[in-house]
Amino acid sequence: MPHTLDGAMFIGAERRHGTGPAARSADPRTDRPLEPAYPAGGARDVADACERAARAAVRYRSTTPGERAAFLERIADRIEALGDALVDRAVTESGLPRGRVTGERDRTTGQLRLFADEVRAGEWAEVRVDPAPPLGRRTTGPDLRQRHLAVGPVAVFGASNFPLAFSVAGGDTAAALAAGCPVVVKGHQAHLGTSELVGSAVAGAVQDCGMPEGVFSLLFGAGGDLGQALVADPRIRAVGFTGSQAGGLALMRTAAARPVPIPVYAEMSSVNPVFLLPGALRERAEGLAEGFTGSLTLGAGQFCTNPGLVVASAGEGLDRFVASASAAVARSTAQTMLTSGIHRAYERAVDGLRAEAGVREIATGLPGEGENTATARLLTVGADDFLTNPGLQDEAFGAASTVVVCRDQEQVVQVARALRGQLTATVHHGEGDDPAAAELLPVLEDTAGRVLFDGWPTGVEVSHAMVHGGPFPATSDGRGTSVGTLAMRRFLRPVCYQNLPAGLLPPELSDHNPYGLPRRTDGVRQEGATA
Repeated sequence: MPHTLDGAMFIGAERRHGTGPAARSADPRTDRPLEPAYPAGGARDVADACERAARAAVRYRSTTPGERAAFLERIADRIEALGDALVDRAVTESGLPRGRVTGERDRTTGQLRLFADEVRAGEWAEVRVDPAPPLGRRTTGPDLRQRHLAVGPVAVFGASNFPLAFSVAGGDTAAALAAGCPVVVKGHQAHLGTSELVGSAVAGAVQDCGMPEGVFSLLFGAGGDLGQALVADPRIRAVGFTGSQAGGLALMRTAAARPVPIPVYAEMSSVNPVFLLPGALRERAEGLAEGFTGSLTLGAGQFCTNPGLVVASAGEGLDRFVASASAAVARSTAQTMLTSGIHRAYERAVDGLRAEAGVREIATGLPGEGENTATARLLTVGADDFLTNPGLQDEAFGAASTVVVCRDQEQVVQVARALRGQLTATVHHGEGDDPAAAELLPVLEDTAGRVLFDGWPTGVEVSHAMVHGGPFPATSDGRGTSVGTLAMRRFLRPVCYQNLPAGLLPPELSDHNPYGLPRRTDGVRQEGATA
């Protein structure tokens, strides 16, 4: 079936064109602007979307787990039904290969269905019941029952590097909807048409499933004004953001300055250090160089888990690694970056790294064809210079990485301790490296949200155990994740009910447990059974 784009926003069930300056996405391979134009929304549009979300909040969070799960599955079905229209538009707006976009679409629908399963399972509610004496083990005290409840409307910002998986129906939206929160999305200007298509799928699912009008809205607007207005609106209760550190910090300041501050869950900046231990270099330096280069250049390096830093002790093994990695980087062909702005920022960041004291560029990739192509870069710096220059930890978003050469393993640990918060930290080890790895591990646990051994950080599995987060500045709050089912927890808060009459108890807390949710009664876990 045809899918026509018209540049209109989704304000609840209403389609509405903005009245502000119009923006167009562009094909980054040619810089050709794409139709249609998307006029920016204004203050009234933000207020209307937030008001409808607020009106929908109580009714939506009161839906049964089965109803909410079916809604998430219906969104996935409708995204898949968009077929080639969605894939074609996303390829054109991002310059990404068709296979990558198709895989990202499948990841998007897969995580919606994973959240649906999680909603039905009910772990997220964390139901606890402490009956009043004499029914419980306590000899005195009231009847206490606890559940986790949706916080209310959530603002979600689409990301530039994942037009589907971190966008309109991506991880933040899926997690918020699964938690029972209405969502107001600000579409990213790099992929406006893709956002409108996915928005139509979500809006259609709202109607199909009889969800309250206002549970989903999609706004368009270039620049920061609309986003700042969205975060400042008093009806918004939390924010999900993936993007630059500057953008995330700006939203955090706005959220903190409100009369009632709210949390901003922002994924912002990470160089994802890779530690190559002596045994690993001795055994497989050339293989490590091949795996590293593949991870570095994947998708033009436009992954938040791109390995932007390598740390190792000087020696014959590191020399072999550097020689092989340099040769592999020199053979790599430049790839189109997502937007002209990202391409310019990458070139500026690399220029800045090259200008730092002690930094040498040792390999540059082959040039590419078309607009906005960026070549891979490999640089080196001594650990002494690295430790005295915090700017060498700044992310260059793209296929650039710096090898930090240390005197010995003691200095490797010193570098690890000096690192800012990261999404990932990777250790490659071999025979005889266990003591060094054991010394590094607690340091990296304090530094990163995900610690990998003998692998590469690009590729984030959507699963129950995944953590895609980390200490600042990787994210604004290292206690959460934006990938995996634990992401729901960001949009929930605990509520305790004391001595409520049985007729007023929420279904999750009633003795009959009609949803069959797991619970702890008097501290004893019960698997989906009645109390």
